[in-house]
Amino acid sequence: MLADEVSQAEGGIRERKEKKVAERTPMGKEAPNSPRTSLSLRGKAQVGSPMKVKRELHPLQNRWALWFFKNDRSRAWQDNLHLVTKVDTVEDFWALYSHIQLASKLSSGCDYALFKDGIEPMWEDSRNKRGGRWLVSLAKQQRHIELDRLWLETLLCLIGESFEEHSRDVCGAVINIRTKGDKIAVWTREAENQAGVLHIGRVYKERLGLSPKTIIGYQAHADTATKSNSLAKNKFVV
Repeated sequence: MLADEVSQAEGGIRERKEKKVAERTPMGKEAPNSPRTSLSLRGKAQVGSPMKVKRELHPLQNRWALWFFKNDRSRAWQDNLHLVTKVDTVEDFWALYSHIQLASKLSSGCDYALFKDGIEPMWEDSRNKRGGRWLVSLAKQQRHIELDRLWLETLLCLIGESFEEHSRDVCGAVINIRTKGDKIAVWTREAENQAGVLHIGRVYKERLGLSPKTIIGYQAHADTATKSNSLAKNKFVV
């Protein structure tokens, strides 16, 4: 199953990090010691006869686009939003993740967003405007303790289609790096779909490993678009 493939890929990348492999591979390429290569590169190839490595790719159910936002008040909001790349295999996702800067290292005012291909990370997109978001707000001291783990788990929930049949209602996720406190949100397409929204929220909270006492809320974009985040009311909570 796709979730198992994502988990296996996650284990592979963590193993490589533990071994402190200095060289990184380009997008879509495997490191020589990758557990997913079908041929071993430990033996020496004959001179003039390079060894060809055949590997099996694990396609994702959806293609995902990574976006980067850096706040510049002298420019229009949309001009600060940039498409980084798109991925549609487990291997390409991990190649991308291992190359980009960790969220905890971004400057204040920067965002990452991972959305299904064709959906832009903004309220105005037709596939977002009727939806909302599950919002996780973090204290400042959590940035260097939990932020990267929570964001990575969020990404794995998305690409692994962890919300079962309700995964089709997921549009993407955003992480906001802010001085007062960072935020992570999962966006869904239909705020009035109570059953689907609540299922996504419960699974998401469990995957993040949040305490049962920790409450996360779901806000409709129509509400947050007209009010500040502090004034927007939670439509649902888990």
